[in-house]
Amino acid sequence: MEFLADIGGFIIKAAVIVLALVIVLGVVAQTAQKQKRGKGELDVTDLSKELNEMRDHLRIELLDGKAQKKAQKALKKARKGERSPESKLFVIDFKGSVDAKEVDSLKREVNAIVSMATDQDEVLVRLESGGGVVHGYGLGAAQLQRLIDHGLKVTIAVDKVAASGGYMMACVGNKILSAPFAFIGSIGVVAQLPNVNKWLKNHDIDIEQVTAGEYKRTLTVLGENTDEGRRKFKQDLEAIHRQFKEHVAQHRTDLDIEKVATGEVWTGTEALELGLVDEIVTSDAWLLKQLDAHRILKVEYSIKKPLSERFAKGTATLVNTLKSSLTRSDV
Repeated sequence: MEFLADIGGFIIKAAVIVLALVIVLGVVAQTAQKQKRGKGELDVTDLSKELNEMRDHLRIELLDGKAQKKAQKALKKARKGERSPESKLFVIDFKGSVDAKEVDSLKREVNAIVSMATDQDEVLVRLESGGGVVHGYGLGAAQLQRLIDHGLKVTIAVDKVAASGGYMMACVGNKILSAPFAFIGSIGVVAQLPNVNKWLKNHDIDIEQVTAGEYKRTLTVLGENTDEGRRKFKQDLEAIHRQFKEHVAQHRTDLDIEKVATGEVWTGTEALELGLVDEIVTSDAWLLKQLDAHRILKVEYSIKKPLSERFAKGTATLVNTLKSSLTRSDV
């Protein structure tokens, strides 16, 4: 009888899991059909307040018991009558991927800053990217240029990496900060693609490719590549590299562009010697130095995940929880 009771308990728990899955997945399916793509929203965080609270807390903690109470009262009184600096320092975080899809959010953040900033204000961009598609990072650099054109001083901080397209964006800034071991540079262009034409021929598969325009297609994945196609492809890459060098030289006028535009990557310390960056300091250390002179505001545009996606995540969590519970009770 005890054995049958165990089996019955197992069946009941399994039925609960199946029922929960059916209900939740049904809700997800209905919601997914009705819901449009998630809308984004602009968040503004007062970093000055956070940093001041952290600094005040540390100062108080270093005092003894009686002195702590006095210090707390004094700080409260001082903060009440304290006026925020008129100058604002807007902070943008840009962490770019290969396809540079983050540029869309950057555009909206720039729109917000330009719409309200004055010529007394500044912008710090904490940039991290190893590069990616040329057109995407070219657009990213153009978005940062809009801040410069608006009369704002723009500082770029690189704590980890600003290479290739990342440096294409970074060099737009009035000043570039770098951590000592951040990767900087890679002023070059690379493209690669596989070619399976020999394999297709070995399996008696022909490829027909028809183009209008001599260089509509230079290299191809499926067809047979020619020396002329390779020459033109290389020529196109060199043209992009030439434009990349001109872009960097325009913004970093003291650079020996031929020396640094080899595709090499340097650490922050080496990059300082070459003139690729202006100062060795981390973004957080630099921000703390600006605390008394600016009101520091972080501006971030983020897209809300669709409700269906959040439901799906919740469903997976629920199933895992039920499975864990079932496993524990059967052991």
